[in-house]
Amino acid sequence: MTSLPFIQVDAFADAPFTGNPAAVMPLGRWLDDATLQAIAAENNLSETAFTVPTPDDPDADYALRWFTPAVEVKLCGHATLASGHVLMGGRTAVRFRTAHAGILTVSRDRDGYALSLPAWTTEPRPLPDLAAAMGGDVLETRWREGGYAIFAYPDAAAIRALQPDFATLKKAGSILLMATAPGEDSDIVSRVFVPGAGIDEDPVTGSAHCLLTPYWVGRLDKAKLTAYQASHRGGRLLCRLSGNRVILTGACRTVIEGNFLL
Repeated sequence: MTSLPFIQVDAFADAPFTGNPAAVMPLGRWLDDATLQAIAAENNLSETAFTVPTPDDPDADYALRWFTPAVEVKLCGHATLASGHVLMGGRTAVRFRTAHAGILTVSRDRDGYALSLPAWTTEPRPLPDLAAAMGGDVLETRWREGGYAIFAYPDAAAIRALQPDFATLKKAGSILLMATAPGEDSDIVSRVFVPGAGIDEDPVTGSAHCLLTPYWVGRLDKAKLTAYQASHRGGRLLCRLSGNRVILTGACRTVIEGNFLL
């Protein structure tokens, strides 16, 4: 029997049972992909993050991969923040090498952490079928290649009222579907759906703010934004555009520590 460390962390959370839960599993070496996917399915959280030390890499401390219960993903913000929380130790920052998002850094920031992610822009594109399945009064649709779609709504009430047709959206594949509007007690509000990757609604999505931050910085003419993701659990983020990077700030809470037995 093989024992693997398991840490469950609520990321972008001010207290336990808020924010977005992620499993972090530090490994000494990579397991085969089928086993990694099976572990993520067993954990049944929106993301499981796996890390392996990279002592010969001058630019990174660890390699990092993320799996939903159904697929491996190209970028996950909250599980990266959670991984930094678990692995920080006495350091001021932890650097992760990823296959599709480059080097990601988690740094100490007062009582929480700052997560540096790529800033990804979107372009206007008609998405009538997806907009119909999302529901509500969609004002604008935008797209980024790789499977990222933004749906702009008039206000926060419209975001909260959404009841997407998940069966239809799932057929479109693994697309990160972001519903967003001006906020009430924050600059922006959003909800995020990824049914094609096995997640009907994600509680708090760091990667979505790689796209939402440049979009709203342009619309609101503000370099720093307060953001609220209006899921059932809910989560708050501070978002800053810095050149070609988005800096997200939030706190983490460890809620479970144990061992995964294979």
